[in-house]
Amino acid sequence: MKEQPNEQKLDIVYIKKLFHESIDLFVQEVDWPTGKGIVCYYSSLADGTEVNKQIDIIRNRAQSGMANWGKTAVSEVKSYSQEELVKIVCSGSTAVIFPDPKLIVTITAEKTATRSPEEPGNEQVVRGSHEGFVENLQQNLSLVRKKLISSDLVVKSIQKGHKTNTSITYLYVDTIADPDVVAEVEARLNRIDEDIILSLGQIEDYLEDSTWTPFPQFMNTERPDRVVQNLVEGKIAVFTNDSPTVLIAPVTFFSFYQSPDDFNGRVLVGSFYRLLRLFSLVMAIFLPAFYIAVVSFHSEILPIEISKKVKLAINEIPYRPIMEAFLLEIFIELIREASIRLPKPIGQTIGIVGGLVVGDAIVSAGIVSNLMVIVVALTAISSFVVPSVEMNMTIRLLRFPFMLAAASFGFFGMAIGTLILFIHLLNRSSLNQPYFSPVVPFDPSRFKEIFFRLPFSKSHKQQKTFSFKQPRKGGTRK
Repeated sequence: MKEQPNEQKLDIVYIKKLFHESIDLFVQEVDWPTGKGIVCYYSSLADGTEVNKQIDIIRNRAQSGMANWGKTAVSEVKSYSQEELVKIVCSGSTAVIFPDPKLIVTITAEKTATRSPEEPGNEQVVRGSHEGFVENLQQNLSLVRKKLISSDLVVKSIQKGHKTNTSITYLYVDTIADPDVVAEVEARLNRIDEDIILSLGQIEDYLEDSTWTPFPQFMNTERPDRVVQNLVEGKIAVFTNDSPTVLIAPVTFFSFYQSPDDFNGRVLVGSFYRLLRLFSLVMAIFLPAFYIAVVSFHSEILPIEISKKVKLAINEIPYRPIMEAFLLEIFIELIREASIRLPKPIGQTIGIVGGLVVGDAIVSAGIVSNLMVIVVALTAISSFVVPSVEMNMTIRLLRFPFMLAAASFGFFGMAIGTLILFIHLLNRSSLNQPYFSPVVPFDPSRFKEIFFRLPFSKSHKQQKTFSFKQPRKGGTRK
């Protein structure tokens, strides 16, 4: 740590050296009723015009002899320290330093570039709000408070990262959220001890119950309506500055198969598409493995006509079906990854070329069969039905161990793999809440809500992802 400056050293030259004489650093002396002051801020972060206005207001308050002359809606007075000066200036605020009484006035007049709250590209909905979070924390909080007008909405913040001073903000509804869950989140945030905190994914690693499981224990979203819906269910939302993504927990496995469209559309329509997503889960995980097991071990379960066609299709392939499946699955993943990384116009071209030209070529060359192409295509489409990007990636990864199990032991291997999968899910938790609820622990009153979207007229039976304490009248907990 650098030496604490004394009264003689605290001048413009010293401050410029402290900030390594950066070209966007503004340092200038100003006249003050009690002597000289030094204004310091980064011109790339602070609004110079607004800073001048606030300095004039504070100077006039000091001249008039007001006791709290430095304390306004956008400013406050603190004792001077080098660490405080660096923190104020690097966060985008303005510091007015008074060397003689060793005081520092903080003026909040930040200048940050923000975009409009447009609909997130990875969470589009057919019916509902089309607003999305942006890279400005205050604007994101305003979007939440606009939808959830309640004094029970608690907003707390903590600074983490010794060098980055990243602001981590978490929200919850005091009369609904479980106090044990809130305390657990606060304890895990307080345990973070890193020099650099840059991304929400880095924070998620510290908050998760288990880092090595492929299943996400926090829901990521950029939609304010989804955050509000989860807050009123008793969950906690975690924000960071300069990130449009929000973490929501605790969640269950079935939370990732819900969409805002379920609650904005008709009851029967929402229930149908919820069932369709759950059916797509089964297809995305088990369809390639089922095909491999049938072709390799259990062809007798097929009707004779279909069995003949399957044998004719695979007789010309020079290797086992597992190799076909792996080749096509990896090919699909390469197309998807290339489409994401390339610019949008080129990415669309990659999808057409890979799906039509190359796909038809490898079938014509006898490398894979037509039936395997159909199976892999259905599997890929089924995995893309999941509303959550994190769960989408998890489901795609689970296909590979199930294909290996089916190629090794047939249906028996699939059964063993399914058993291991269920045991893994039963042992997972999200902020110490059961991850596979309401299946285990079994709750018959909420079990049907996995499959059906219930009417809003029965508000006491609406979807809840974990049990929480209902508020009493007057805002007290039971």
